[in-house]
Amino acid sequence: MPKTLAPREILEHLVAFDTVSARPNKPLIDWVASYLESHGIPVFRHVKEGEPGKEGLFAHVGPPVEGGVVLSGHTDVVPVKGQDWDTDPFVLTEKDGRLFGRGSTDMKGFDALAIWAMVEAQHRGVSRPLQIALSYDEEIGCKGAIDLVAAMAGLPKARDVIVGEPTMMKAVTGHKGGLAYDVHVRGFEIHSSLLHQGVSAIMWGAKLIDWANQENARLESQPPMGMAGLFDPPYTNMHVGPIRGGTAHNIAAKDCWFKFGIRVVPGETLDQWRAPLFAKVAALEAEMQKIQPNTGIDLVEIFALPPFAPEENNTAEALARRLTGDNSDNFVSYATEASHFQTGGYRVVVCGPGSIEVAHQPNEYLEIAQLNAGQEFMDQLVEELS
Repeated sequence: MPKTLAPREILEHLVAFDTVSARPNKPLIDWVASYLESHGIPVFRHVKEGEPGKEGLFAHVGPPVEGGVVLSGHTDVVPVKGQDWDTDPFVLTEKDGRLFGRGSTDMKGFDALAIWAMVEAQHRGVSRPLQIALSYDEEIGCKGAIDLVAAMAGLPKARDVIVGEPTMMKAVTGHKGGLAYDVHVRGFEIHSSLLHQGVSAIMWGAKLIDWANQENARLESQPPMGMAGLFDPPYTNMHVGPIRGGTAHNIAAKDCWFKFGIRVVPGETLDQWRAPLFAKVAALEAEMQKIQPNTGIDLVEIFALPPFAPEENNTAEALARRLTGDNSDNFVSYATEASHFQTGGYRVVVCGPGSIEVAHQPNEYLEIAQLNAGQEFMDQLVEELS
């Protein structure tokens, strides 16, 4: 009989793998696959095209029928570089009722619980299937889930998906979607005393950034419409992240680069916001090219994540509420892989241990009480499926 690990023991193994998104996650997937297979659970893998070091994993326990439950988690974590940690971020460390380690909350704690639940379901036997789905590249735009959901078409299709992002074990039934772009403003370099003959990439980039400010102010001033009122803030908003460009204070900048993001409320589509962004860029380009024809603004879409919209008669939500006893309404502005599962035709709820407030932070931790609450949730889930 192979050894059965407790959730905390599994979490110790998972945290020990440095799966920062820029690195391969295959060593972690190899360990999970070996552990599940040692308990007689067949494992399937999806290898990322062009990056064989990154893999998604999915598995099925129970009869080969549709209508089961998927436990969905991601295996990548955010970097620790530049963060001031009191402990080794890749060694799970207990202190004051908390388990410290990178990914302990976001979201290897849930991953450990899901792996534990799969083994429990295998040994207890279930009449309704339980599946697990572990992805890569969630932290850089939820990209890995797109291919993983498609690959899972080879399994009997489940009905309900529990995405285990940290929610303090409360049921989250909606969140904003998102668009993100790399922006390159191509200007015309010239001495700043002759600025009227050149095109400063920074100054023209600032016009696009100011348009985002104006749109945010306009949307903030309007009464919330539809599902927007469920969120904080209750509107779609734009944001500009890192920005760089220019060579000297007295030279009109030839180049300016920045990242441009849009968080889209449910009830609105991504195309509704692509259109005005592209229109604004086209208008600015036309003005720039009147001065110097070989200038412009290039947009490269980094990711596109549809909003996760609340649904009536959501069986996944009902399941999570039944197991947790939570009847509160919870909607968040951060994004998860729930969007891609919903687009794939599943009923979805976001529910997992830990607080999003400590995710991505130095000294990230998972309360032991939250890990225990998650284990109780999984135990009840397996019993219900039995």
